[in-house]
Amino acid sequence: MTGQIEDIPISGDMIRLGQLLKFSGVSDSGAEAGALVAEGDVSVDGEVETRRGRQLSPGALVEIAEPGGVRRLRVVAG
Repeated sequence: MTGQIEDIPISGDMIRLGQLLKFSGVSDSGAEAGALVAEGDVSVDGEVETRRGRQLSPGALVEIAEPGGVRRLRVVAG
């Protein structure tokens, strides 16, 4: 999915990074989301993020390094 940005609508003012990774289907569990973040495979707005509990607001761009390329998710107001 390199180059494409998936919009992920949220219903509230914010979502935690681990929740976003589960909600978008990037990970199947909180533990898996935590492992991705801990390994440095996730960045938020261009900065590597190591906190699964990082709060994300609409407009945040999350990039996940995957074997097939980088997956990009943008948080949008739902």
